[in-house]
Amino acid sequence: MAQMIFVNLPVKDLDAAKAFWEKLGYSFNPQFTDETAASLVISDTIFAMLLTEAKFKEFATKPVADASQTTEVMVALSADSREQVDEVVDAALAAGATEPRPAMDLGFMYGRAFEDLDHHVWEYVWMDPAAIQG
Repeated sequence: MAQMIFVNLPVKDLDAAKAFWEKLGYSFNPQFTDETAASLVISDTIFAMLLTEAKFKEFATKPVADASQTTEVMVALSADSREQVDEVVDAALAAGATEPRPAMDLGFMYGRAFEDLDHHVWEYVWMDPAAIQG
């Protein structure tokens, strides 16, 4: 069985967070979604658990970071092409996200980032397969 990742993130408004990600073309696993949590399906092995702040605090042993003031995490996801990077980030911006910095273009690698409605940083990166091989 492939190893999976579940990134747990606090959100201020679960319905708004779900609507944001649906605008980007993502879906939620209803089996693990209720009024306090939503299981965002990123791929077959990558999920983000969007938790209301109250629910998140049930699992946290330290104060919850205010992501509008501090960087708590940067989640980086691969993209199949430069165009896909732009499509996803442009859709996020249209859905209410902000872009914290200019695009990174190193020729063999291209990436952009956005902050979602709760200021979590998401990076989408494309890398030329020839550069990976070596």
